[in-house]
Amino acid sequence: MIPRVHKMGTRTIGLIRYLYGPGTHEEHTDPHLVAAWDSLVPDPGRNPKATYADLQRLLDQPVEALPKSRRPTEHVWHLSVRAAPEDPVLSDEQWGDIARRMVAATGIAPEGDTAACRWAAVRHADDHIHIVATTVREDGRQPRRHNEAKRSQAEARLIETDYGLRRLNTGDRTAAQRPTSAERHKAGRFQRERTPREELRKTVRHAAAGVQSEEEFFGRLTHAGLLVKRRLAPSGDLLGYTVALPDDCNKNGEPVFYSGSKLAPDLSLPRIRERWTQPAEPSSDEGVSPEQPVLPPVTGPAYARRRATAATWQSLLLIDHGDDGTAAAQIAAAGEVLDALADTSAAHTRRELRNAAFAFERASRSHVRAVRGHDHALRQAAYDLVHSGPALGRGEDGATTAMLIDTAFFLVTAAAKWHARKHHAQQAEAAHQAAEHLRAAYEIAAAQPMSVLHQRGRSLPLQRRQAAVLRQALPEIAEQVLAEPGWPALAATLADTQAAGHNPAHLLAEATRHRELDSATSVSDVLVWRLRRLAYLPADPAASLPRHMPTTQPALKAANSAARRR
Repeated sequence: MIPRVHKMGTRTIGLIRYLYGPGTHEEHTDPHLVAAWDSLVPDPGRNPKATYADLQRLLDQPVEALPKSRRPTEHVWHLSVRAAPEDPVLSDEQWGDIARRMVAATGIAPEGDTAACRWAAVRHADDHIHIVATTVREDGRQPRRHNEAKRSQAEARLIETDYGLRRLNTGDRTAAQRPTSAERHKAGRFQRERTPREELRKTVRHAAAGVQSEEEFFGRLTHAGLLVKRRLAPSGDLLGYTVALPDDCNKNGEPVFYSGSKLAPDLSLPRIRERWTQPAEPSSDEGVSPEQPVLPPVTGPAYARRRATAATWQSLLLIDHGDDGTAAAQIAAAGEVLDALADTSAAHTRRELRNAAFAFERASRSHVRAVRGHDHALRQAAYDLVHSGPALGRGEDGATTAMLIDTAFFLVTAAAKWHARKHHAQQAEAAHQAAEHLRAAYEIAAAQPMSVLHQRGRSLPLQRRQAAVLRQALPEIAEQVLAEPGWPALAATLADTQAAGHNPAHLLAEATRHRELDSATSVSDVLVWRLRRLAYLPADPAASLPRHMPTTQPALKAANSAARRR
């Protein structure tokens, strides 16, 4: 149940005509009253003798009774209440009860108050009602409407419980603006999967992923096929922007433009500028494990995904152990990484990754202000993903996609837990939804490389040798891992780390040192990717170690030391 307090109006008759009219796109059906301040109020929808003007005069009587000098200019109050799509269709009597509860909760007409404001509830669709009221009480005073939006939300939660409807989480007013009924009906007529507002929000968010300048941002918007207008001050300074879909026009055939702030609070130009104008944190080799080599410059999708995996791992630690501002910045930047990954993913994983990015968008915003600069590594990872080009979905870049998705799942889960601790219910739920899409994307991306590793690890002598290593390094979870279907793949990976000159027991301890594994569906799968990342083994088990990468432990340490000196 979603209540929305609309902007105050000046003409009661104008709102009545809209509520009883056909709608902007003929979407209103059978408009009629379901409740009002008086049961004898005439209904222009069902009573052929009643007119819109009759209802308007009755509603405005307390306003007109005041001297002109005391009449408020904006006296028309408007609240819409919408059921969730999966809720059952409610009867007129049920909607009438909901309307009475809403006007009581918001202070328009408290229960038992005989001098309250006049109001009427109109239903013109199965799933919602509109309540119109005039904000002058019968005794000439103004109603007490302080925190009316918050109180309407609280009442909606009670109504959901009483009627057995879908329980929604209370918002904190950081969510993007929902599409209007007219926008949804228009999208339906043109058979669009999403409304233009939602499509623009997705496109602009993807265009902003990892951008480092205004020129790059506007270039990406144009390249994505959007119509873009820049808003300039008289001095010539850029103040903002608006965007439109080329095929989304109004009744005059003109494109419908939306400003960035109308798409989402963090898509206004000033908020996007914050991403690249804040001082960036040093990114040389801080936080790099002595056993993890410095990654080479990005030269393709596989390297970009490896670098993004390393940045995602470090972000996990910052969310878990950093202050709130740092955690909020990491979570916001994680949304950019998901957007960039979805845009550059192979066809077979693209749908689930785009759904994950779309769901996580809500989790990327809260009232905790992000301290920019600490998110430099993740934003650089998003930039690298975009500029390295799309992955083919097979070979090394396909396997590194699975590696990145595996780590991103834990990052999104950490974000959900952080939001839950802060009582950000909507954001926590959105992060959980994103995690489920990432889980599905991982199953697709990891199928081929894990199958190869599983075949290589079926040797019983090899499994016996590596089981001893596992029991030595992780005695608490060893038996659980040995019983998993993914154990042969982990055994093969442990053998690979040993062949590359590493101590597999030490790497196992490093792989589990900082992060829990309880949320993992398969602990062995998680350890496979963490070990291959820490040892810089090819993600694709069918490949050999890159010739330019050191393969022995002393050489790895020497490479790191040399890079730090540089």
